[in-house]
Amino acid sequence: MPYKTIIYEKKGQIAYITLHRPEVGNAINTQMTKELAEVCHSINRDEEVSAVIVKAAGGVFSSGSAPQDWEVAGEASTAIASLERVVIAAINGDAVGQGLELALACDIRIAVEGAKFCLPHTSYGLIPSGGGTQRLPRLVGKGKALEMALTAEPIDAVEAFRVGLVNKVVSSEELLSQAEEMAKGIITKGPIALRYAKEAVNKGLDLTLEQGLRLEADLYFLIQTTADRMEGIRAFLEKRPPQFKGE
Repeated sequence: MPYKTIIYEKKGQIAYITLHRPEVGNAINTQMTKELAEVCHSINRDEEVSAVIVKAAGGVFSSGSAPQDWEVAGEASTAIASLERVVIAAINGDAVGQGLELALACDIRIAVEGAKFCLPHTSYGLIPSGGGTQRLPRLVGKGKALEMALTAEPIDAVEAFRVGLVNKVVSSEELLSQAEEMAKGIITKGPIALRYAKEAVNKGLDLTLEQGLRLEADLYFLIQTTADRMEGIRAFLEKRPPQFKGE
């Protein structure tokens, strides 16, 4: 299906979503939000896909959105967060406002040197509406999240790595290859195990420790009934790479 504001590609088990409005810094508008929701729904129905890389055209990851799109642009991060696969953000430049919120909705973030990260909403008399006030403190802690949200000042990639906002900082030449290398390593793992591990971490953050441990135990019990679990044991005993089928 052709899209106007994004590019969707699939290479084997890896899907690529490219934000493609470079002429306006990949600003998130109503059309992009709609297309992201559509493509994420499609990916969730595609059993071949085990990992997703979200990237952007040009030299900016996303500059946020224009005022006329503020009401809906926050929903773009909801679309990305709905993905049941492992999602890696390859952040090729500044991630601002709704652009940062979209990156926060990914599971892993790799950024280029020199990228800046900012939640400027309070400068416009607003607050983040795409999950920024909730996802950011879960990554960097309450103090740093409040600093970023209240001052609306940007931080650079080095600081973002130091506080845990991004997982890795690389050169622009290495960005895509580093994201692909990580994705290729991830897709060798059991697809059901990946999905359950992601669910356990994400849902567990909203639970008490006791409730989270119960969720973990429930998911562990469920995975014992899968063919992939038996294949993993056989592969370990036979000293060979496992051949997972997601069953």
